[in-house]
Amino acid sequence: MTPRTYALCFLIVTCLLALVLPVSAQASGNQQVNVIYQNSFATDPRWTTNNPSTDYWDPGLEMYHFAIEPSTGAYAYTTVNGYNGGPFTFEYDVILNQLDPGATFRMGFSGAEMDPSKGPNVLTEFTNAKFGQIMWLHLVTPGNKMVEVNSQSGDSLSSGPTAYPGPTVKYEINKTYHVVVDYNGDQKILTMKVNEKTSGTQIWSYYVNTGEDLNGMKRIYIGSIGDYGPMSIYAKGFIDNVRLTTPGTVSSTPTAVTTQVTLVPTRTVTQKPTATVPTPYPSEIPTQSPLPATMVIAALGITGVCCRHLRQKKD
Repeated sequence: MTPRTYALCFLIVTCLLALVLPVSAQASGNQQVNVIYQNSFATDPRWTTNNPSTDYWDPGLEMYHFAIEPSTGAYAYTTVNGYNGGPFTFEYDVILNQLDPGATFRMGFSGAEMDPSKGPNVLTEFTNAKFGQIMWLHLVTPGNKMVEVNSQSGDSLSSGPTAYPGPTVKYEINKTYHVVVDYNGDQKILTMKVNEKTSGTQIWSYYVNTGEDLNGMKRIYIGSIGDYGPMSIYAKGFIDNVRLTTPGTVSSTPTAVTTQVTLVPTRTVTQKPTATVPTPYPSEIPTQSPLPATMVIAALGITGVCCRHLRQKKD
């Protein structure tokens, strides 16, 4: 073929691929979330606290300092508006500088009570008690059913369907972790994941079956409400990058954005868990659609026809 023929064929293929690629890009860009609450603590978050001497914003570090002591009933929280039930993702960074034996760090998403024994309460915990430095996912449903699981392999307190079957995982002091709690409303599954912040390596993840829909949560909080252990022991450190999101609306055509959108120690269990746990959940969901094969075949086919036509015309 002549250079002119090659140029024409290349132009046809380019135009067809230009039509296909936006479809693929749109598929990968459709994952949106509604940001209900987000705070990087670059400025004073003005959280409500009854213990400002130990729970406060540190302007130099741009993080929020906490010192949780049992039997004080201390708390710090922010009110969240906009969550009306259904699936959500709650996440934050935490660095524990001190966790005395018997002390517990708690951070959760709950109703106004902020009490680990009362629902609704989705609570993440880092404890230092019977099993050492382990992590917990603790849930009290709106119907006041309690279920929890921790990172101790075969923990008797979480025996039965929700017992964690993997190897024991322990956290470290003075290391920053990124904690993510996901609630799948369709499957009624609540999952907790803990990653090392610097490397991004996941160190532990497990889940519980809620058995009912979650709703009524309106506060993000830290504190010692409901902890009646000995005083003068502390869980101290900082939290950062607190975020609560719900799934956004997926649209096949561009729409005006009307909401903030981001692309992208020992305890007694009063009720036996009733969840059935098959294997660790959830699996990863692909975020990008592959290039449609039919469009590629069509592009090559048209190119071939055009080249043949030009060759016959030349002959």
